Amino acid sequence: MTSVKEFRIEREATTDSLGAGSFVFTDDYSVFDWGKMPDQIPDKGASLCTMGAFNFELLEAEGVPTHYRGVVDHNGDSDSVVSLEEASSPPWEMAIELTQVPDLPNEGRDYDYDHYHEAAGENYLIPLEIVFRNRVPIGSSLRSRTEPAEHGLEYDSWPDEAVDLAEPIVEFSTKYEEGDRYLERAEADRIAGVADIDALADLAREVNRILTEQAESAGLDHQDGKIECLYYQGEIRVADVVGTFDENRFSYEGSQLSKEVLRQYHKRTQPEWVQAVEAAKAEAKQDNVADWKSLCTVDPEPLSDDVLETARDLYCAGTNAYTGHDLFEAPPLSSAIGAVQRL
Repeated sequence: MTSVKEFRIEREATTDSLGAGSFVFTDDYSVFDWGKMPDQIPDKGASLCTMGAFNFELLEAEGVPTHYRGVVDHNGDSDSVVSLEEASSPPWEMAIELTQVPDLPNEGRDYDYDHYHEAAGENYLIPLEIVFRNRVPIGSSLRSRTEPAEHGLEYDSWPDEAVDLAEPIVEFSTKYEEGDRYLERAEADRIAGVADIDALADLAREVNRILTEQAESAGLDHQDGKIECLYYQGEIRVADVVGTFDENRFSYEGSQLSKEVLRQYHKRTQPEWVQAVEAAKAEAKQDNVADWKSLCTVDPEPLSDDVLETARDLYCAGTNAYTGHDLFEAPPLSSAIGAVQRL
């Protein structure tokens, strides 16, 4: 189970075969790696499931292999796995193929990836996130970790405005470590196991291209995102969920259309909690402690009903706009964005 979606298993994966199961998308949300926050956002789960299914079907149509099997249509007495178009209402459960996720032992912040891959064989979830960036905004961690010249950019230093990229930057980060970190290519290659690191980068670029083109067709700007992948008998497939407002950053007419809205709102309204989270992460890193959250001295406060309703409209109106279908009862996207700007 993740912090915002639940995991159902119909058939376990083995060393020789994929299993079957589903993601159940809840209305929970998470910011700053906290996990489940005190509130729920109405219809968020259905909007993310819908957008994820839409994107998986886009990828499959372009020949990109994925673990997607369809959405679960809860209609009447029986449930059935159908395409998004065939669903009787916006779905909140997605049927997927399952792979193996072995244990990843650790001592503090040192993780034993050799153990992971010895147990994984040739059927496993690659323990990486592959990040792609079409824009480098102010405040991006990329600015503190790298110089523009490392990415072929003709700047002596990062400028004081966002940088739009002619070609996406692809990076790798850990997935299962308590405090995830960005990796040099050689370490990412080792952590990926038998999966080819260059093939992962190429796959991320292709997914980014497809999502960016879809966003542009809907009048949206796709700024960055990530994929997670499984490896099965020599083939890399896109896994988890892809191209939603939680996994990726989109904007509309210069305004954020993603979970970034919630992050920024908490920074403005609950700065003590955000600072406590940052301090706990720094202390955990310094002391080689995996569980940073146990060091955090402040808990997040619930949000007001009007903020939750505004967030709900943003997710639902954004999904309507991105897919080109009025699947949710929601205001026009411009109105939803306007409400966010007034928070």
